[in-house]
Amino acid sequence: MAVLTPQEPSRTWTTEDVMVTEPSVVRRAIGAAAIGNLTEWYDFGVYAYFEPTIKEVFFSDLGDTAGTIATFGLFAVAFLVRPFGGMFFGPLADRIGRNRVLATTMLMMAAGTFAIGCIPSHDKIGVLAPILLLVARLVQGFSTGGEYGNAMTFIAEYAPDRKRGFLGSWLEFGTFTGYILGAIIVTVADAQLSEDQLLSWGWRLPFFVALPLGIVGVYMRTRLADTPAFTALEAEAQEREKENRAAGEMKKLFKLWPFLLVCMGLVLAWNVTNYMLTSYMPTYVTDTMPKMQGGSSVSSTTSQYLQIAVMAVALVLIPLLGLLSDRIGRKPIAWVGSVGLVVLAFPMILLIRHQTGISIFLGLLLMGLMLICFSATMPSTLPSLFPTDVRGGGLSVSFNVSVSAFAGTTSVVVGALVSATGNLNWPAYYLIIAGLIGCASVWAITEPNGRRMWGSAPAAQSSEEAEELVAEAEKQPA
Repeated sequence: MAVLTPQEPSRTWTTEDVMVTEPSVVRRAIGAAAIGNLTEWYDFGVYAYFEPTIKEVFFSDLGDTAGTIATFGLFAVAFLVRPFGGMFFGPLADRIGRNRVLATTMLMMAAGTFAIGCIPSHDKIGVLAPILLLVARLVQGFSTGGEYGNAMTFIAEYAPDRKRGFLGSWLEFGTFTGYILGAIIVTVADAQLSEDQLLSWGWRLPFFVALPLGIVGVYMRTRLADTPAFTALEAEAQEREKENRAAGEMKKLFKLWPFLLVCMGLVLAWNVTNYMLTSYMPTYVTDTMPKMQGGSSVSSTTSQYLQIAVMAVALVLIPLLGLLSDRIGRKPIAWVGSVGLVVLAFPMILLIRHQTGISIFLGLLLMGLMLICFSATMPSTLPSLFPTDVRGGGLSVSFNVSVSAFAGTTSVVVGALVSATGNLNWPAYYLIIAGLIGCASVWAITEPNGRRMWGSAPAAQSSEEAEELVAEAEKQPA
């Protein structure tokens, strides 16, 4: 039995109340939101795969272990400021609109990534080089704190009730596309350039690509009006003072603490799996495991190809799972991901530890399949946990606190645990804990499939569908 159910006053809906958005407009909205995720994860892909090169460029004065920790530390530091970005941009989006905030965060993300490519090496400017890298990472983290939660809100509020799972899954299609794009560019650079070329200028080129991506994203977003749900909320609230509304929103948001906690639990299960696969596994496979276990593992290039192959499989399956969630519900698919982490964590890590190309691919693929159970369903599930007037703030705060405190630090924490204990099974232990938290969180939510968004009118893509939704709303609990 579900524990948390949105509570609203009952009312009767008419076809005039239903928000009808043309499919062509919805498609443009999906593309505009997804390209932000593409840019964000393009940067993460480039940084994760260029970890050995970045270590040499910015931490050449440190030893191998200290340099690796420092490089991963700068990767993780961006997550420390994400909650602040979420607390700033989330409530701001609830006041001035999703679209304006998303355009701002898009520009900041692209500028931060581009700036990394412009920083001189440690050999040229000494300690100032890692300091500037830190500043750029903080800009990326702050902007990302306002990007993803509001992008989920943006898509969920544009999408018709009956297609929210499928359309929301395209946000993560953008995520995986960005990661694959970054991985491919790094792999090509590794293959075509010598080590001296990479260290002197080659590593910079992938970071420069972020700027044109960001400009395209801002252009796409500025061509769209704000979401129908936010526009309707503005029409109802136009007589109220914005400052008073903001104070009321924060008070209301903290009264929804059970929903905030459940959202954080779902985000934890999802993103621990995400960062385990995309951030920690490349180093675990090519560096940690061979040194601690012995034997010969696959080369760095082969590891990159295997990761790209897993991401490509996920890219194809995510929209299909999103479509399936519109038929059978979000919770059954999220259950598979949560239970799968608990049951399959050890098999997938043991496969990877077998150290052959096939076994590593199968282990990574299992992890990737568990990941996409969340990736395909969470963009349409998490926004349903909050009402329209505090959705941006609630989602951004809970999402980024969870990612910052637990998920984004996965590489650093698991790496430290493996080094301290000498136990290569710590990735499995960590995934099992995440899976258990995921199980508790999935159990606690109401199935959102087919329901209107909390605090908004039903949403349809045609007048005929609007009539059907009104009939269904009369039977649906508030």
